[in-house]
Amino acid sequence: MLTPALLAAAACLAQAPDQSAAAPIRALLLTGVNNHNWRFTSRMHADTLEATGKFDVTISDDPASALASPDLAKAGYTLFVLDYNDLDAPKRWGPAAEAAFVSAVNAGAGVVAIHSANNAFKGWTEYEQMLGLLWRQGAGHGAFHAFEVVLQNTEHPVTKGNLGGLGRSFRTRDELYHGLTPVPSSRPTMLADAMSSRDSGGTGSAQPMALVNQFGQGRIFATPLGHVWTNVSETKQSISGPGAVGFKTLLVRGAEWAATGRVTLTGPWSDVRTHNRLTPEQAKEGWTLLFDGSTPAFRGFKKQAMPDKGWVVRDGLLVHTAGGGGGDIVTLEQYGDFEFSVEWRAAAGANSGIIYRASEAFDYPWMTGPEMQILDDDGHRDGKGPKTRAGTLYDLFPCTHDVVRPAGEWNHARVVTRGSRIEHWLNGVKVVDIDMDSEEYKKAHAASKWPGMKAFGTTRSGHIALQDHGDEVAFRNIMVRRIDGK
Repeated sequence: MLTPALLAAAACLAQAPDQSAAAPIRALLLTGVNNHNWRFTSRMHADTLEATGKFDVTISDDPASALASPDLAKAGYTLFVLDYNDLDAPKRWGPAAEAAFVSAVNAGAGVVAIHSANNAFKGWTEYEQMLGLLWRQGAGHGAFHAFEVVLQNTEHPVTKGNLGGLGRSFRTRDELYHGLTPVPSSRPTMLADAMSSRDSGGTGSAQPMALVNQFGQGRIFATPLGHVWTNVSETKQSISGPGAVGFKTLLVRGAEWAATGRVTLTGPWSDVRTHNRLTPEQAKEGWTLLFDGSTPAFRGFKKQAMPDKGWVVRDGLLVHTAGGGGGDIVTLEQYGDFEFSVEWRAAAGANSGIIYRASEAFDYPWMTGPEMQILDDDGHRDGKGPKTRAGTLYDLFPCTHDVVRPAGEWNHARVVTRGSRIEHWLNGVKVVDIDMDSEEYKKAHAASKWPGMKAFGTTRSGHIALQDHGDEVAFRNIMVRRIDGK
């Protein structure tokens, strides 16, 4: 039942403000249940959208609560991004949340539905009408493989100009859905398709890859592209890495159109954000910037200045060059309880690390400080070990979730220490949480390479180090804040 409160909330959501450079599109990304790797995809989609400078994305892993919240209208969302399906665990959002969602879209809020979102909510009539083309009985897919996505409608704002100059087609690696079921009462417009080849296990016919639809005043953009399985690294290429520019361009253009009815993005997808700066909020929270794009607040381990080789500043990035030498670098100050944040990008096969609470009383930082691993999991042998993959507490604890991005893609890492407790966060997801005084830690330590190094993990204050492992790794947005006593 649509109560007056729900109707008022829907009207507020639908009244999109004038979208300008100073007023990004407020988007609510709904995820948290999906038989795909939603922890990876949801954060990747949010980053893809925000990199354009045109979106401000809030991620909700609990859509039922987010949509039913009395504060929903105040947030001013004009776009819903769906990275959710209930195929394996049927889970509707509940009457209040569903009514708010339907009312908001009917009144003009936009919707983006990605990949298996078209699997969801069998029998929810309004949702099915929005998407127009669904994974239902008879649908399927072949192998994950490379194929060409071809634009069939170049007059629609999403695809006009050949996707910002990418051309009439783009190549991708993905899972190609076939046999999707059309909704009789819905009339979506197809924008792009792809040949479902028999060699890949497909049908031998072209299948829809992008479509748009209307529901009341709301605009819907949907694509069955964007498949990522958990713990199958190859499938991350569908939405991330150098080969995913076509997908990203289609996504951001479709999202802008769904929210505003027009597309102002020009050219293929790119990251236009300003980096290596503190926001006013970060400054107020006590963050200190350790690299401003030109001068790093680091020095060589056991040295007075930055190494004269190996480490360079290039295009606003702090880069360790492959084979350049120079050794590890450390922060000028030491930290006990702290939060350290950095974005890193590994070259193919590259290895590095964030070592913290490190002492200079020994030969290397890793002889005293624990390490958050930096790695191209697919290209380095350490990527095959559960305790040596990217994000792990190196050789001690594996990541609880598979969220690392491929070589060439930026990852956001965060290390939080409070007394004996350590947290590793990777791409917005907590992947390690351990108490170094616990029996669990002592058992893991005994089974690791560290028992022979008596000082390892014994310091509760020290330098934060970026490791020279001989490979090319780039860093940006490096910052730290003390949380002693908090």
